Amino acid sequence: MTNSEKNAARREKTQQKLESGLISEHFPKVSSIVIDVTNSYGKINPITVSRILNFWPNSYAYFNIECLSKGCLNGGYDLDQVITMMIRTRKKSGEGELVCDGNNISFDHSNIHYKINIRYNKIS
Repeated sequence: MTNSEKNAARREKTQQKLESGLISEHFPKVSSIVIDVTNSYGKINPITVSRILNFWPNSYAYFNIECLSKGCLNGGYDLDQVITMMIRTRKKSGEGELVCDGNNISFDHSNIHYKINIRYNKIS
């Protein structure tokens, strides 16, 4: 991937974040969202990376996690529907697995195991 392609992808991601709006706008009853992600990639010598992503009311409502596999184009893990459904049903926690949705078929894409914890504002 060339530098201009990387810059274009970075600008596109920034634009998507801006367009997603803030969590406080879409989910005013939510006080925090914590996503614990374990990312595994590579078939010969698998590498596992754990990350914790924190979202607050002033965070963008952009829940697309990037694929860590080298050479992955337009890939990642879109947790938007998962989180939206959890909030609609007022669920506090959930977990699951996703495979990268990248479009580079010949490349070994990674997968993630995620755990989501949502805290809601106290009702007065």
